Amino acid sequence: MSETLARKKFDEFRGRTELIPDAELDDYWASLPPATIEGMLGEWKGGEFVTGHRMNGQLEKWRWFGKTFNSASDVQPLVCLDDDGNRFSNVKMGKGEASLWLEEFRGEVTATMVYDGQPVHDHFKQVDDDTVMGIMNGKSVVDNGRYFYFFLERV
Repeated sequence: MSETLARKKFDEFRGRTELIPDAELDDYWASLPPATIEGMLGEWKGGEFVTGHRMNGQLEKWRWFGKTFNSASDVQPLVCLDDDGNRFSNVKMGKGEASLWLEEFRGEVTATMVYDGQPVHDHFKQVDDDTVMGIMNGKSVVDNGRYFYFFLERV
């Protein structure tokens, strides 16, 4: 899929008000190129695709802003906002911080964020240079076989 078409489809998903079927997001995911560790470095603002997964709405309650990838070994996975709107790394909620690895998921090797203190892996694929799609995977996150789908946009 071309980058222009990928972005158009992303904007369509992001603008939807009704639940998005997992199968549609899975098809979109399959069409995207794997993300690289180098491409993930920097600050990102996050959002979610609403699928009916039990995690939908939880990050908003925690005032999640996004993620910061300082290096492959220094990742702040849960950057949240305090009462004054200042960003902070919520290490309590995340049970520590995280690191970036190349990991196989669905037959492809892609940049994956691995939490330090919990069995959760966020796999990333590239929409364009400033946007990635993520699938959160792990024992505590998979909801009756369903993954949590989200996105990050470069700050």
